[in-house]
Amino acid sequence: MKLGLSALAIWAAALWWGALTSVGFGVVPMLFANLPTPAMAGAMAAKLFSALTWLAVGCGMLLLIIFRLNQPLALINKARVAIFFVAFGMLLALLSEYAVAPRIVARQDLRLWHSVGTVLYALQWVCAGVTFWMLAGRKPEA
Repeated sequence: MKLGLSALAIWAAALWWGALTSVGFGVVPMLFANLPTPAMAGAMAAKLFSALTWLAVGCGMLLLIIFRLNQPLALINKARVAIFFVAFGMLLALLSEYAVAPRIVARQDLRLWHSVGTVLYALQWVCAGVTFWMLAGRKPEA
């Protein structure tokens, strides 16, 4: 990738991973700890998670466009692996938004759907983190 596109890709991956990290591990727990009722905290958390879905889709699309642009031959394998994590992370975000969130809002088997949502969120966080790690020039450790 050209230097400018490479930096933009790193920033997009950092934004995606950083937003997931701060909201999921910082903001949402603070909502439940500080708002008067769990219902209020849940309603605000739902809005934040929905916003994160669209941030993930936006960052993911930007990353896919950057990967599609002309690249040096040495980066092709790295980009192919990163494309998998970007696409899978976007899919997880959309599944959370359209398959899991409506069931939580409908209060349908809350324990199950919260668990599914948590797993999808954690997997998306891993995908964004691996993408960021790869673009920053490091390979994830086993």
